[in-house]
Amino acid sequence: MFLLGSLKSQTKIAPWRVVIRTLKVSVVGAGGGIGQPLSLLIRRSPGIDELALHDLSEMKGIAADLSHVSQEGKVIGFTGEVELEPALSGADVVVVAAGMPRLPGMLRDQLMAANGSVAVKVATAVSNACPGALLAFITNPINMIVPTAAEVLKAHGAYDPRRLFGITTLDVVRSKKFIGDAMKISPDKVNIPVIGGHAGITILPLISQCQPEFKGGREDVQKMTHRIQEAGTEVVNAKAGKGSATLSMAFAGAHFVDSLLRGIGGQEGIIECAFVASELTEAPFIASLLELGKYGIKRYLPLPPMSVNEKEAFEKLLPVLKQNANEGIDFARKSLMEKAIPAALP
Repeated sequence: MFLLGSLKSQTKIAPWRVVIRTLKVSVVGAGGGIGQPLSLLIRRSPGIDELALHDLSEMKGIAADLSHVSQEGKVIGFTGEVELEPALSGADVVVVAAGMPRLPGMLRDQLMAANGSVAVKVATAVSNACPGALLAFITNPINMIVPTAAEVLKAHGAYDPRRLFGITTLDVVRSKKFIGDAMKISPDKVNIPVIGGHAGITILPLISQCQPEFKGGREDVQKMTHRIQEAGTEVVNAKAGKGSATLSMAFAGAHFVDSLLRGIGGQEGIIECAFVASELTEAPFIASLLELGKYGIKRYLPLPPMSVNEKEAFEKLLPVLKQNANEGIDFARKSLMEKAIPAALP
């Protein structure tokens, strides 16, 4: 089993919290609409010795700005493809926010054509620079991006399914917020699993398992489910073609990264939903409940009980996830083949 990149020592500061010293977190796409607020929020996590910020545009200014925040640790900026591997070198956690946002009317296939290369490049760089890191993607479409990254990691002999994640935390965050508002309680008091994928009907909030119990009738449940599934489009339309969810995604992404760090630090009982390689269903990748630990996924929790309607929705989303996985794998294999052909020519 891999030992995480720069894990060297632990310091307990409270019975419920373990802080790891000399941790390195790298953010790819740190200069974008998600990347900047994400980096700011991650900066607040204790125990990070180095926060590496990478983007294709100049990052020195953003790194200098963020380095003035009164937190321990250093912030270093890296720019361009040539500095991607240095940015990742020795990282314990790599979070990827790079790529094109979804625009109004854009199909997921079109988004994959634009962002698939991000997964290929980052997975290749991780294989070379920090093969023991936990790698978490925000870049959409998650349902295809994660299988693409997995195939690239396999090709480089650096694949461990317990260390690769698609961050679907935003679906949980939205569910907690919408349900909390509907029930007139704090979203922090809402606990609900969201399984499946990270697009349209593949997003399945298990409202039957909501705690406290959701009091609405069948029509209320259907409306709530639909709103959660289409929440991304709601933001895209509200921004009138000028982008997709950035601030809420940064909030959700930082929450997930903090959970990864707490797992690395040895805190017990860290449960999150994330899109990962899985044997729970016929779909090779699915968002489900996981317990996080020192080396990534500590335990795959069983699928929660579902209502009759949720079971029907679940059966409908599985073929979509299987197709998405195949498309992501095909994209990776085509990209790897294209890179290999020139090297074989005299």
